[in-house]
Amino acid sequence: MEALQWNRPEACQDGASCPEVAVTADAVYLRSSLQPDAVATLTTAEWRDLLTGIRNGEFDV
Repeated sequence: MEALQWNRPEACQDGASCPEVAVTADAVYLRSSLQPDAVATLTTAEWRDLLTGIRNGEFDV
């Protein structure tokens, strides 16, 4: 895997348990700061669908 630029939400800058995202031209990579070696890879369409679902409350408990 190429060297990735990982980003955290501003609310998590000092936290130890944060989601991290890296975006390239071909894919979006997700991981947890607790398990940085476990990386999920999404297409840009899958990433867009995930964000839409989050915004629409599809994952609210």
